Amino acid sequence: MFNNNKQSTLLLGAVLTALVAGPVSLAHADQYEDAARKWAKEFSTSTLSEEERLEELLWFARAAEQFRDMDINVVSETIATHEYEASRLAEAFREITGINLTHTLIQEGDVIEKLQTQMQSGRNIYDGYINDSDLIGTHWRYGKVVPISDMMENEAKDLTLPTLDLDDFIGLDFTTAPDGKLYQLPTQQFANLYWFRADWFEREDLKEQFQEIYGYALGVPVNWSAYEDIAEFFTEHVKEIDGKRVYGHMDYGKKDPSLGWRFTDAWFSMAGAGDKGLPNGLPVDEWGIRVEDCHPVGSSVTRGGAVNGPAAVYATTKYLDWMKKYAPSEAQGMTFSEAGPVPAQGNVAQQIFWYTAFTASMVEEGLPVVNEDGTPKWRMAPSPHGPYWEEGMKLGYQDVGSWTFFDSTPEERRLAAWLYAQFTVAKTVSLEKTLKGLTPIRESDIESDAMTEAAPRLGGLVEFYRSPARVQWSPTGTNVPDYPKLAQLWWQYISQAASGEASPQEALDGLAEAQDRIMMRLERANVMETCGPKLNEPREAQYWLDQPGAPKSKLDNEKPQGETVPYDELLKTWQEERES
Repeated sequence: MFNNNKQSTLLLGAVLTALVAGPVSLAHADQYEDAARKWAKEFSTSTLSEEERLEELLWFARAAEQFRDMDINVVSETIATHEYEASRLAEAFREITGINLTHTLIQEGDVIEKLQTQMQSGRNIYDGYINDSDLIGTHWRYGKVVPISDMMENEAKDLTLPTLDLDDFIGLDFTTAPDGKLYQLPTQQFANLYWFRADWFEREDLKEQFQEIYGYALGVPVNWSAYEDIAEFFTEHVKEIDGKRVYGHMDYGKKDPSLGWRFTDAWFSMAGAGDKGLPNGLPVDEWGIRVEDCHPVGSSVTRGGAVNGPAAVYATTKYLDWMKKYAPSEAQGMTFSEAGPVPAQGNVAQQIFWYTAFTASMVEEGLPVVNEDGTPKWRMAPSPHGPYWEEGMKLGYQDVGSWTFFDSTPEERRLAAWLYAQFTVAKTVSLEKTLKGLTPIRESDIESDAMTEAAPRLGGLVEFYRSPARVQWSPTGTNVPDYPKLAQLWWQYISQAASGEASPQEALDGLAEAQDRIMMRLERANVMETCGPKLNEPREAQYWLDQPGAPKSKLDNEKPQGETVPYDELLKTWQEERES
C-alpha cells in the first residue's frame, strides 16, 4: 500500500511537472521568436526582405537552444565597427538566442597579447577572437587554430547558417592558407589608400602653377615621383591657402609600436620591394621574407630576402625625406593615433597612406574638409607606386579583422561563439554594419542601392570597393611565420632611422638580421606543426641581386618622370573595367 501510494505520488508529480513545464517552454520559445520578429523589423537597412531577415533570425533562435543561459566571452580591438557589434549586435544576439554574450573591446596590441597567451598556455581566455588576418601564416603553421572550414564540415555542420553564403565575402583569399583551408572568417576590412584635397586640385590657379613648374598636370599621382612633386608644390610653392599654412604631406615618426604598422602595412610593397603575386608576392613578400616550398628561408639579402635590399632602403629614405621636408614639424613626434586626425583639420593637401577606417570621422558635419551640404572636399584613390613596383604586384595594405577560434577553447563554448560570429556577418545585419563602420565584407552590400546612395558622401570609398583595383590591396600573407614575434621588431629598428640614430641601410640591416635570428630560433625549436622556417645559408648579396625578381638591384634612376591622372578619368576607367 505504501509503495503504491509512493508511486502514485511520483506519477502525480511528474504530470504536474509536465503541465507546468509545457507552458513555460512555450513561453520561452515565444520570447526568443518574439525577439527575432522585433529585430527583423529593426534591421530594416539590409539586402534581405523583412521575411528573409525573420527567417535568418529565427534560425539563430532555434540553433541556440542548447546553449541558452551559457556565458560566452569574445574580444576584439576597439574600432567603430566592433563598437557597433559589441553594443547593437551583441544586444540583439542575446535577446534572440538567450546566450549571455560579452563582447569585450581592447586595444589591438592587447588582443594579440591575450591571443599569444592562449596559444602558448592552452588556457582558454576568450571563446572567440576577432583577430587580424595578418596572423594567417602564424595560425596555419602552429596548428592551434581550428580552421573554419573544418568546423563547418564537422562539429558545426548543423550550427552553420544556411544563408552564410561564403561566396559573397570579398576577403576569403586573405584568410585561406596554402593547404586550402579557411582559417578565419572576415567581419570587417579596410584599405590604406591615397587621400587628397580634391577642391584644391581643381583650382585653376593651382593647376596652372603646377603645370608651369613641373611640366605635367596636377592630378592623382600614379607614381611616387608625382607624389613627391605635389608634396613639394604645396609645401614650398603654395605655402598658404585662405591665409592658412598648408603642407603637401602628412606622416608620423615617434618611437612607438604604431611605427611598425606604418611599414608592415605595407610600405615596401608600395615601393615595389617584393615579388609579383596576389594577394602577396612570391617567393618574396612585402615583408621581404623569402619562402621556398612553403618554408621561410630568410629576410636578409644574403639569404635571398629583401628587408635590407635597395628597394627597401629607397622606401625608408623617402619616408624620412618626405616627413622632414613636407609634413608639419610636429609629425616627427606623433604616433599613428595622434597623426590620424590631422588631415581633417584642413591644412594637408594629400596623404599617401590613409586608412579608409577613418572615413566616418572625416565626413563629420562642420569639419574644414566637409562642404555645407555634407559632401567631402577630399577624395580617396589608389596609392601611387614606387619605381621598383611592377604590374602584377600588390599595391597596398588591407586590414581584415576576422573571427578566429582556438582548439584550447572547450568545444561547446567555441560553437556558441561561432553562432555569434555568424550573427555579426549575417546578411540581416551586414549592410547596416557596413554603413556604420564603413568596413565592407560582402559583395552584396557593396553593390546595394544603399551604398550607391551613400557614395557621394564617402569620397570614393564605394567606387574603390566596386572596382577591380581592390584586389591589389591585401593583408600580410602566409610568408610571415610568426606575426607577433616578428612584427614587434619593425618599430624598434625603423625608429632608429626616424630618429637619426642610424641610416636607413643600417636600420634595415639590423631588422633583417633580427628577423632571421627569430626564424632561426623557431627552426631549432621545431615548434611549428607545418612549414616552419628553414633558413638559407648566407651567400654574397650580389648572387641574389643578380637573380630574377626580389631582392632587386638598385635602379640608376629612382625618380622617373612624374605621372598623374585626373580623378574623374580614374573613376571612368574603373567603371569600364567593371563592365568588361
